[in-house]
Amino acid sequence: MSWNRKRRWNTAISAVLMVTVIAGCNSGSKPDAAASAPKTDGAKEKPFPISIMLKSYYNDTTTPESKVWKKIEEYTNTKLDLQFTPDANYTDKLNIALASGDLPTLVFTNNAKDSAIANAINGGAFWEIGPYLKDYPNLSKANPTVLNNTSVNGKYYGIYISRPIGRYGIMYRKDWLDGLGMKEPTTIDEFYNMLKAFANNDPDKNGKNDTYGMVVTRYGGPWDIMQTWFGAPNKWRDEGGKLVPVHLTPEYMDALKFFKKLYDEKLVNQDFAVYDSAKWNDPVINNQAGVIIDVTERSYQIDEKMKQTNPKGAMEVMGAVSGPKGLHNMPTAGHNGMFLISKTAVKTEADLRKVLNFIDKTNDKEMQALISQGIEGVHYKLEDGKLVPLILQTDPMTPDINNKNMIQILTSIPYLTLDMFKPATPLRAKSLEVQRANEKIIVTNPGEPLTSPTYTKKGAQLDQIVDDARTKFIVGKIDEAGWKVEMELWKKSGGDDYMKEMSEAYAKNKK
Repeated sequence: MSWNRKRRWNTAISAVLMVTVIAGCNSGSKPDAAASAPKTDGAKEKPFPISIMLKSYYNDTTTPESKVWKKIEEYTNTKLDLQFTPDANYTDKLNIALASGDLPTLVFTNNAKDSAIANAINGGAFWEIGPYLKDYPNLSKANPTVLNNTSVNGKYYGIYISRPIGRYGIMYRKDWLDGLGMKEPTTIDEFYNMLKAFANNDPDKNGKNDTYGMVVTRYGGPWDIMQTWFGAPNKWRDEGGKLVPVHLTPEYMDALKFFKKLYDEKLVNQDFAVYDSAKWNDPVINNQAGVIIDVTERSYQIDEKMKQTNPKGAMEVMGAVSGPKGLHNMPTAGHNGMFLISKTAVKTEADLRKVLNFIDKTNDKEMQALISQGIEGVHYKLEDGKLVPLILQTDPMTPDINNKNMIQILTSIPYLTLDMFKPATPLRAKSLEVQRANEKIIVTNPGEPLTSPTYTKKGAQLDQIVDDARTKFIVGKIDEAGWKVEMELWKKSGGDDYMKEMSEAYAKNKK
């Protein structure tokens, strides 16, 4: 299975978060909990029809003949209509469906604050589900931080697809560090010293000056992660009740100076601004670089690939290093999109509860195992509690029993699958351990649930100004004075309006 494919599959099953009962639901009419109680007269209800609009990343999507599909229908007493749309065309199809008002039961969206989705929510196209979540054994355990991140104007409309909040970490060549007689870094200075040693002290022992510290790509995620070590906020900071963007804080400039130092001393690849993210792992596997900062799952993917040609090579993973304001790390938003329940297809509260019950039941352990891994004895077997694949999910010879794409309807609230399957290797176990520990040091974003009309119109332009300025500063095309000029351009291009709108929305949301 390719890394990109495994990454999509692992999105929903790769980590365990602390399960927290929602402290309180949104205001609104109090739901009738009795409406969700099962019937006791012995009569089995007719399967409830549920249509789902969702993305497809593959050409050979699963069909109703799939045994996995049928098992889900049987378990949940539903009749499913999975409407797969290729990822590249999904936004267009979604916008057409929103404009026409002809929506299926469940609609997938990456972001409820997308302008088209937000307008549909404000227009009453989707159910507010917050008041109902407490009535369901799995949905009631949804992470409140993630719910807040997916909320719109303080209300919950989406059942999110879980993504580990503490997913980011530092992955490094353990064999290199051990060979140099160094210990795992705990501070920013020690992290710098590790990169410097990897670049200058011949860590691969080949007698050549052909290594560097860390590989970075045109994807700016590693810079975002590292700047939190310096005390920079996660996108926004509350300063006296007003929101200030991260790139206008002094801690951000401290981080920028550090990044420039790494670049000037050739501790990172000099072509990072154009380096293809698809080749991110290659320099580490090929003994060119020693560090990557990204999702912790990358550690064991690199390790397992590297050992095919270099059995002595070894990776290690850790969370973050301490900076001037303590130990902090960048979180993910905690989700990989969400499903909204349309009022077009679901017209009554009774039917709404049937849909919620379906989603809740797909989060039972039996369903999580089925949807994420397939059928035991067919797709996988267990050895000492560890999962051993038997059939590749893409095997064209088994179309009737595969679970291709079924993972996309698994909302994974809470994370249960990892209680059933032990990590296959110590490094996979360490990856999960780091993700759990990271939850205690994440920097939350107070602006996550908020929307801004200006950003809806000009967000891409505003973000590009900041990204370009950051790259220019790191490579030395502008200095601190030049940075200030670029930030003034950002403000005049809509940044001032963006800050004003976000602060107003923040004050309103707090009330």
